Amino acid sequence: MFSLLFFAVLCASCLSAPSEHYSFSPPVGPGSGTSFSTAGDGGITGVKVWESINAYITGLQVRNGFSWSNVFGRTLGDAQELELYDDEYIIQISGKYNTAYIYQLIFVTSTGRSLIVGQPTHTSFNFYPIHNGCELKMLSGRYTTSGIKSLGAHWGSRMISTNTSVHDY
Repeated sequence: MFSLLFFAVLCASCLSAPSEHYSFSPPVGPGSGTSFSTAGDGGITGVKVWESINAYITGLQVRNGFSWSNVFGRTLGDAQELELYDDEYIIQISGKYNTAYIYQLIFVTSTGRSLIVGQPTHTSFNFYPIHNGCELKMLSGRYTTSGIKSLGAHWGSRMISTNTSVHDY
């Protein structure tokens, strides 16, 4: 009887545990240069991208929570920036690449907003999570002092805030 009760409780706890989903969009572009990863604490809350005028993506930076990552690649001119709203997250990355660099990046958010940087030339790619309700967790790839050489995307389950504070207005 005790073992049956234990088994029932175990099954119930497994069913009530939230499931975590992860997926990986393999990198596009050449495999040369220094490897990078934008892993950080908290969800991605912003993205900055630099472009060589009428050419390729030179630099990339991601904000996790309130902290910006290092710049990968180089800053050239003004950055194009996407700051995410509360409860907004990145659901897709598309763009163009060739045998030397990433030429275009398009970030699409859960609210339908987008950031488009770079030139629409060369081979297309499209990254997105394989599970519903997932968000961009991290970018990885390779860069040189000239620019971003390759890029991959890491997706994971959306973290739901459990903040239950009460406000008096």
